[in-house]
Amino acid sequence: MKKFILSIFVIASFGFYVIWQGANNSSNNLTMGTTVIPSGNTNPPSGGSTPVAIVSKPKSTPNPTSVVSPPKNGIYNDGTYIGSVADAYYGNIQVEAIISGGRLVDVQFLDYPQDRGTSVRINSRALPILKQEAIAAQSANVNGVSGASETSPAFIQSLTSALSQAKA
Repeated sequence: MKKFILSIFVIASFGFYVIWQGANNSSNNLTMGTTVIPSGNTNPPSGGSTPVAIVSKPKSTPNPTSVVSPPKNGIYNDGTYIGSVADAYYGNIQVEAIISGGRLVDVQFLDYPQDRGTSVRINSRALPILKQEAIAAQSANVNGVSGASETSPAFIQSLTSALSQAKA
């Protein structure tokens, strides 16, 4: 009887936790894995039950008197930079940042936890998201991936190390 009551308590606690996390994630920012539809397009993507978030971009009028030109070399020196080894609890993460034209163009994973099934599953989902966010942000200032609470900070630490070497 005690085991039954304990089981019910654990299941209920988990349920409340999932609901609480879902409410926090949906109110703070978009979660990874959603499809973003720019404003004006109200048709969801076809085929499947992918969650959809509709995001509207602020409208701005261009100022014809100001022209912004991109920096000539970007913020990084071109080359390949290897980050420090960072502990992700179940293994280490080490990345290589590839800079071209002064911009972060690719992130390669030299090492990541992959000796357990759970690590493989988590990292096969989290690492591409972290890589994509870093390239888009042109920095290691990225959001952690839900479910990869050890992998995300280790990725950020290793990429920060690599990008600090590449600073122009």
